[in-house]
Amino acid sequence: MSGENATGKQAAAEVVCDVLVIGSGAAGLSAAVVAAHSGLDVIVVEKADVFGGTSAYSGGWLWVPNAPHAVAAGCGEDPEGPKTYLRAVLGNRYDETMIGAFLEAGPRMLDFLEKNTEVRFSPGSGVPDFHGTLPGAATGWRSVVAAPYDGRKLGSLMAKLRPPIRETTFFGMGIASGVDMRMFLTALRSRKAFFYVTRRVLKHVRDLVVHRRAMQLVNGNALIARLLRSAVDAGVELRSSTPARALMREGRRVTGAILETKAAPIRVKARRGVVLAAGGFPHDRRRLHDLLPHVQTGTPHESAAPDSNSGDGLRLAESVGGRVSTTLAHAAAYAPVSLVPRPDGSIGRFPHLVERGKPGVIAVTAAGRRFVDEGGPYHDYVREMIAATAPGKPTVSWLICDRRFLRRYGLGAVKPAPVPIGRFLKNGYLTEAPTIAELAKRCDIDPVALVKTVEAFNHHAAKGDDPEYHRGTTPYQRVQGDPDHKPNPCLAPIERAPFYAVKVVPGSLGTFAGIETDAQARVLDGSCMPIPGLFAVGNDMNSIMGGHYPSGGITLGPAMTFGFIAAETIAADAAQDGHKGRREHAV
Repeated sequence: MSGENATGKQAAAEVVCDVLVIGSGAAGLSAAVVAAHSGLDVIVVEKADVFGGTSAYSGGWLWVPNAPHAVAAGCGEDPEGPKTYLRAVLGNRYDETMIGAFLEAGPRMLDFLEKNTEVRFSPGSGVPDFHGTLPGAATGWRSVVAAPYDGRKLGSLMAKLRPPIRETTFFGMGIASGVDMRMFLTALRSRKAFFYVTRRVLKHVRDLVVHRRAMQLVNGNALIARLLRSAVDAGVELRSSTPARALMREGRRVTGAILETKAAPIRVKARRGVVLAAGGFPHDRRRLHDLLPHVQTGTPHESAAPDSNSGDGLRLAESVGGRVSTTLAHAAAYAPVSLVPRPDGSIGRFPHLVERGKPGVIAVTAAGRRFVDEGGPYHDYVREMIAATAPGKPTVSWLICDRRFLRRYGLGAVKPAPVPIGRFLKNGYLTEAPTIAELAKRCDIDPVALVKTVEAFNHHAAKGDDPEYHRGTTPYQRVQGDPDHKPNPCLAPIERAPFYAVKVVPGSLGTFAGIETDAQARVLDGSCMPIPGLFAVGNDMNSIMGGHYPSGGITLGPAMTFGFIAAETIAADAAQDGHKGRREHAV
């Protein structure tokens, strides 16, 4: 009902549906699509003016052991394999019930989406687990990635797709991991790669002229585009610029939410359930301070997730008795981030996920010493950077390289040759110097220590050795390197002037600590009882990985799987009640 009430204020309009999903990342959209295919009326509301959340920024990888792609290729495995690996990584935070639910439903989720929707995946046959020396670690076939997608198939909805982080693109063009990225990195060294890149760039220029943005979608952008297309095809209603401000209840049961719009508030009654999928708390300053020790000591946390992900889902759950975990090993999915000044005065956050593993770069603290295997997991990089910081000092590190490395692989937001580097020198993002000692002075790094560090590193790197951190000795490290470089794809001396540095600070790809749920994604109260009608998925749900990072895709894999599980649970309850969905709009 709408109109003015007795106080003269605008009364909230009312909408009735079966399922209300709050958040439009991969977790929320997977729940919406599956619920809609079960015959339920579904509304997805998004706080931002574009859809996709952090998922649209991501690499689009899902860690799902025994995916249909692996089984079809004869590379399926006994579930005890991934369980053994997860037990080794998670330790006492391994939860058999939650892990078991994920491993059982993950392959079914992939199979359902590929058979019933526009969503398609490609197998990661050569993508290793992060910790290759642990029991149960695999060298491939536990991951899948969203297949590229033609953005033109989205029609007018393309304008509502969150674009990727601009600094991670090539003039707005997304570059996929694997063959696509390798072609770009070798375009000046390979005739085949040169023509491949030329075709890609010309097509991109055409898309910019005709559509004003990239249309060949890859990575997380392709995943979200496919999910959005599938949602529309299934009859899901999508609403952007519509934050949820409060949950509605009847007794203990959550019955809907009050939404904010530019025109007037809307009361949405969700007959079957509300799914929280608002992206965690990467930009909630209060909760970051409470849960991240380095923030408590005064170091800012620079998450690469969208600014709109500010903990709304967690606060909504707490308002009706839900609990947010405070016991994980780490509350955030750490990633090293550099801050990129933009021409419009804003600051971009570049997540360093790729170039750290290439030969010819090291990471050092202000003390001028290495502190980590630079090409190892990004979560571990930040964890070790925090541990290596002296009390009272800012948590910061620098990636150091020479001209050969910079022009061959790029460094952070700085792209490889032939892209110019002048603007990054001018705005201070990239520091250049004729010698290592001078570079150290310009970066406020101990010059004597840095010179010694580089000399020691170079001595061993020339022979392909790293006695300090054993870089290039695990399958994951070697995949991150350059297969054309010998004898070790991850190691080369830093010796060709000028020398360069980019400052790196603690950041994240999102958060791990979230709302405590059961294996059906139902939100639990203080007595560990499900709150009827309320579900949490994605980064709003407490990570089943216990605050650890076993492999790439351990965020999106569980996120979409538990979105699928939540929808299955809601649909099963509706079927048991003999419910037939019908959306109602009261005017």
